[in-house]
Amino acid sequence: MTKNIEVAALSRVEGEGALYIHFKDGSVTHVELNIYEPPRFFEGFLKGRYFQEVPDITARICGICPVAYQMSSVQALEMALGVDISAEVRALRRLLYCAEYIESHALHVYMLQGPDLTGHESALSLAAVAPEVVKRALRLKKVGNELLKIIGGRSVHPVNVCVGGFYRWPDAAALRALIPELEWALEAARQTVRWAATLPYPEFEQDYEFVALTRADEYAIYDGEVLSSTGRRLRPKEFEKGYLEYQVRHSTALHSQTVEKQPYLVGPLARLNLNFARLRPATQAMAQEIGLTLPIKNPYRGLIARALELVEVCDTALELTRAYQPRGASRAAINVRAGEGMGASEAPRGLLYHRYILDKRGFVQFARITPPTAQNYARMEADLWAIAPTLLHKPHAEATQTCEHLVRAYDPCISCSTHFLKLEIVQR
Repeated sequence: MTKNIEVAALSRVEGEGALYIHFKDGSVTHVELNIYEPPRFFEGFLKGRYFQEVPDITARICGICPVAYQMSSVQALEMALGVDISAEVRALRRLLYCAEYIESHALHVYMLQGPDLTGHESALSLAAVAPEVVKRALRLKKVGNELLKIIGGRSVHPVNVCVGGFYRWPDAAALRALIPELEWALEAARQTVRWAATLPYPEFEQDYEFVALTRADEYAIYDGEVLSSTGRRLRPKEFEKGYLEYQVRHSTALHSQTVEKQPYLVGPLARLNLNFARLRPATQAMAQEIGLTLPIKNPYRGLIARALELVEVCDTALELTRAYQPRGASRAAINVRAGEGMGASEAPRGLLYHRYILDKRGFVQFARITPPTAQNYARMEADLWAIAPTLLHKPHAEATQTCEHLVRAYDPCISCSTHFLKLEIVQR
């Protein structure tokens, strides 16, 4: 018996990809998550660029999570240049990151994975029967975008972030004017958690190695050490001692594995499972209200983790906005020098690592960017291998939907991940 499951173009994900599963004689013989989006060569054309150009260039890697690329890049460059940022700058960067989480998580929960769990083909059909749910999503996303605009200068690809801080302090009155909307967003995030807890999640659990940033004093998003559920703990500058990239023939994106050659999982599930004790009281109260038990090993239930993180970032954003009072220079003075630096932050989709080498004039000689989606590809394929045997006797449409939903549960950002390393052309 031969059966194929083919999805030539994945829907409701950012970027272009396909998946193929092949069965023969009742067994799974081939699984492939095919990423065919053209490579974008960001590391290549960062070479020769002045260090202060890098945050704006890397922001263009993604229209959904540009802040993540800016935050990891400035941390790496500040390490290379020996720059220390002020407490005020760090707080404002955390607030900017909260804005990105609000708009990105609202998009995923309600528009991308939500329709799968509610039996709808899209957010449009969901809106036809539950308009209040989709209206909540749109307003939440708008709150995140407004906060991005005030701090970053615009809501997509912000332009106010620089190495050493920000080009200017955002207007305090404009930020304070957003407090009522952030208060609404916090309550909407609580409603999102309650809604997420009622959804029917497919039964599917795997033993994952979870990897995420961690801090002792807060739920790590902006910075921290790299923690694994195996107990491995690394500083960002040691990241490549634990996690390696490699190339596969069927993808314009690199894959990642541990030094033990095992796939691992980054993203909301990893953050929640590793850092639950660091959540704010408002978030822990919601987890208790819905009866959450850890660890969560079901990737579909990553939607619950994102909903809880919505509470976390809305509550954090309110605190940081109320406390915002800019003092002193908005950016540190920089003495340009040669150096190497590494930075890591938690994009909404997971850990994002950057490494740069600068010459004595401050121009980039080497760049490495390891996106969260690329780190998850090997784990996604492992999940597809695990779920494939259950699909053999399902109708083709149902089997296809199951596979697509599994991939969408990871919230992959395919365009972010297509950083091709090596191209070999063989003529026959």
